[in-house]
Amino acid sequence: METRPIHDATQLGELIRSRRRELGLTQTEVAEVANTNLRFVSELERGKPTARLENVMRVLATLGIELEVRVR
Repeated sequence: METRPIHDATQLGELIRSRRRELGLTQTEVAEVANTNLRFVSELERGKPTARLENVMRVLATLGIELEVRVR
């Protein structure tokens, strides 16, 4: 998977949706493995800006996405 900058919640949601589809998973399957709920995954993919970081990190881990922070 390529590296790309994410500047807002919408871009993060697009990345998550794209990766989920690439893996052939449903939102329900991701929610179950990440120990969250379908509504959270759906809102995250739509770019909800107030998503709980702990849950976001579990979804990213479920999808094999590593979060990297870089100082500009």
